[in-house]
Amino acid sequence: MTKLKPKVSIIGSGNVGMRYAYALIINGFARNLVMVDINKRKLEGEVMDLSHGAPFISPVEITAGDYPDIEDSDIVVITAGIGQKEGETRLDLVSKNYKLFKEIIPKIVQYSPDSIYLVTSNPVDILSYATYIISKKPSNEIIGSGTVLDTARFRYLLGKHCNVNASNVHAYILGEHGDSEFAIWSRSMIGAILLTEYCPMCDNYHECDNEHELNNIFTEVKDLAYKIIERKGETSYGIGLALTRITKGILNDENTILPVSVLIEDYLGINDVYLSLPTILNKNGISKILKIKLDDDEQKKFIHSAETIKSIIEKVI
Repeated sequence: MTKLKPKVSIIGSGNVGMRYAYALIINGFARNLVMVDINKRKLEGEVMDLSHGAPFISPVEITAGDYPDIEDSDIVVITAGIGQKEGETRLDLVSKNYKLFKEIIPKIVQYSPDSIYLVTSNPVDILSYATYIISKKPSNEIIGSGTVLDTARFRYLLGKHCNVNASNVHAYILGEHGDSEFAIWSRSMIGAILLTEYCPMCDNYHECDNEHELNNIFTEVKDLAYKIIERKGETSYGIGLALTRITKGILNDENTILPVSVLIEDYLGINDVYLSLPTILNKNGISKILKIKLDDDEQKKFIHSAETIKSIIEKVI
């Protein structure tokens, strides 16, 4: 029997895994979707529920499976892990989830060694690095979801502030997906115009405390996950859509640029750590990491981000 392609496997069917699966099938990006979770009974119910939407979506075979069923996947997406609780930072989760990854990554490698692995469990930069170390796979095949969602939040808020569609905002949050992340103000653009040049064109420029407003936007971006967790206990819709966007770029061989978490080598004196940089993605995973030119302050922040992550890696991995 011919195996359906593209094939995507999801390890973990909690809130993030299920939001991602739902977005994936609605957009028709997979013909074969395998889901694996320790709670098999709940997983079976989730798959039955998803499958009943068959008349409304593109054809897709959805399976409540186990590790042998992920064989020959194009992408294995790892959402399994202990979620971030109110008051916890993403880095607080590292010991618990690293222990889990030491169990699940060898199983993934055993049954689907040639797949691209997309990691979204937190802290995503450390766990992406752990996946790279444990799996011994080429770094271009290990991708973390990184600051794709942070960047989406940033562009949304900048667009709202400037009264333009977010799709016309070109700006990045880079570094750690967490408290040491930072905005690339020096390269932020509205359309093809640098933000520093665009702001004086705005009708409200003279009434706007520009520096204060922009600082507030970044602070809100950095704190949004904590606010969502405080109100509803978890974040899942945004990251589900972000994972879908990354998946689309890979499966469709788009050569699209997204700020995913990648292995940093020979950049600002930084080596052997996963952090987010703009990256070209295609069917091979990572095609090219764009070593963006940062101003002096941004360089210091990126180095600080690397030092923050490395200090945790040295204690745990």
